[in-house]
Amino acid sequence: MSALAPRRLPLVPTIVVGLAVATMIWLGIWQLQRAQWKEALIARYAQASKLPPIAFPTIPTDSKNLPLYRYATGNCLEVVGRRTVAGTNKGGEPGFAHVADCRTGGEGPGMAVVIGWSKNPTAGASWKGGPVSGIIGPDAVSRMHLVADGASAGLEPAAPPSVTSIPNNHRSYAVQWFLFAGVALVIYLIALRRLPPRKPDEPAAS
Repeated sequence: MSALAPRRLPLVPTIVVGLAVATMIWLGIWQLQRAQWKEALIARYAQASKLPPIAFPTIPTDSKNLPLYRYATGNCLEVVGRRTVAGTNKGGEPGFAHVADCRTGGEGPGMAVVIGWSKNPTAGASWKGGPVSGIIGPDAVSRMHLVADGASAGLEPAAPPSVTSIPNNHRSYAVQWFLFAGVALVIYLIALRRLPPRKPDEPAAS
């Protein structure tokens, strides 16, 4: 007979701990699935970065098929908006990336261009548009933008988007969830061992 057999097994705490452990194991498995998805995505982006240049898409594109991390060219006919986001220069120094939202003609979504980097969030207003080329990166507002090779007057070139900067911590998260489940189970077993022995006429669970 095991050391836990003569002890009283509390029903509600056992159910709660069991559900918690099962949830943590499920989260670990989910993170492993996310890791496989992220690794396939990174591999696709790495392959895209080696493909020939394309014209920056000026028609609506499915979010799952954005040509991210690919070299592209475009033409900003008119700057219709300006904004700044956190960014770095090519040396890795933090500051502001200056984004110009452009009209490209027709009824398409236009084009967002990172025209450079600076410490000053109000710099870069002198750029009026024109031909640009660079690497396509993700954009929180327009889904993707073109990080220009050069920089507008008064700015430094912004750091180009790199596949190596894409975070992929899912496997470490999975290990953490599995460890949490194991620790929770061990703690509960220790707590059970400290319960008073069950009386002969007392049910095993209460």
